[in-house]
Parts: sequence; structure tokens; C-alpha cells
Amino acid sequence: MNLTLPKFLNNFLLTVYGLFNFTVRYFQEVFKPPFEFKEVLKQFFEIGSKSLGLVSVTGFIIGFVLALQAIPMLTKFGAVSLIPSMISISIVREIGPVITGLICAGKIGSGIGAELGSMKVSEQIDAMEVSATNPFKFLVVTRITAATLMIPLLIIYADALALIGGFTALNILNGQSLQLYFSTVFSALTFDDIIPSTIKTFFFGFAIGLVGTHQGYNASRGTESVGIAANVSVVYSSLLVIILDMVAVQLSMIFY
Repeated sequence: MNLTLPKFLNNFLLTVYGLFNFTVRYFQEVFKPPFEFKEVLKQFFEIGSKSLGLVSVTGFIIGFVLALQAIPMLTKFGAVSLIPSMISISIVREIGPVITGLICAGKIGSGIGAELGSMKVSEQIDAMEVSATNPFKFLVVTRITAATLMIPLLIIYADALALIGGFTALNILNGQSLQLYFSTVFSALTFDDIIPSTIKTFFFGFAIGLVGTHQGYNASRGTESVGIAANVSVVYSSLLVIILDMVAVQLSMIFY
């Protein structure tokens, strides 16, 4: 009897296996010289500064809308004073990292997938191999490293703007003072809130960089493969962000 897996399941397992091999190869290459510091700095700029506008708007709106939604509900119970604490804990723990991670998966993951996919289609990667250059080291390692280090900074920046957005909404509707708002915000936060939420952002960045480079680096020869690589990068990296967040929440509940 011939047992065959469904096509979608077979493709999924092949993708998981490819990502695992990509991860192993990354850790084998990242500590070997030569180190492409200039390319890493270039990718810092590509990932960081070019995503700053989108992350800024998203972060501010997150806090602003969260406060607007919370004010009417908590006013009914006379708990308006708890709104800054609620905003700070919910944004720092979950809402800020996850939503910003998903935004970065769409912006950065698709960009990396499309860029490497176009290089694969135009045979630039093959040309690098012929010229005795390690394309994996130059193209993949640098982008994964930059995403792993830069995306946490973007998430912290978005969290800060979200807190400012929450203050703006409270100030407009209730006349909340700046000093009282931020004193309540920081008194509500503890290291148990900040440390786990910060650590998991590095895994978000690594996952986004890994998926984007894997899809682009292994794109097929056709021109349509560039769009496929970009689309699949967004889908898989967004899924990984959600899965990693779920795992991080469970681990934080165990250890904290």
C-alpha cells in the first residue's frame, strides 16, 4: 500500500526541515571569520530607520485606542485611576511586542524575502558563489543578525510611543497630568513584566529574519517566485511570532 502525505502537509514538513537546517547553518557561520560588520550595519539601517515611521504610527495608535476603549468601561466602576497601570502592563507584556512583531513581519520579512528572491532569480547569488564569496555569510547571516538585534529596539520604541498615546487620550478626555500618569505607569511595572517581554522580542526578530532569508534564498527560478517568497515570508513569520509569544507566556507563568 502506497502511503502519501497530503501536499500541504508535505510542503509544511519540508519548510520546517529547511528552517531547521537554515538555523543550524546560521549558528555554524555566524562565529566564523570573516565578519561582515559593514553589511550588518547597512542592514541595521535598512531594517531600523526605514521601519521607523510605520512603527511610530502603529505604537502611538495602539496606546491611544487602548486608552479610549478603557476609559468608558472603567469610568462606570470608578476605576479611572487604574487606567495608566492597565495600559502599561498590557502594552509592555503583550500588545506592544506582538502587534509590533506582526508589523515587522509584514514590513521586514516581506522585504528580505523579496530582495533575496530577486537576487536568486537574477542569478546574483550564483555569481557570488562563482567568485569565491560565501553568499550565505554575506546575505543570510547579516540579515538575520540585524533583524535579531534591531527588531527588539523597534518594539521598545513602539512601547514607549504607545504609553505616550495612552497619556494623550487620557489627557484629552480626563485632563490627566503627565507626572501622575508616568509615575503610575512605572510604579505598576516590575522586572517580571519587563524581562520576559524583552527576551521574547529577540526570538521574534530571529524568526522574522530566518523565515525571510530562507524563503528568498531558496526561491525558484521563475519571476513569480519573488512574490511567492515575499508572501510566504509574511505568513510564516507572522505565525511564528504568535507561536513564540504563546510559548513565552507559558514559560513566564512557570518561572515567574
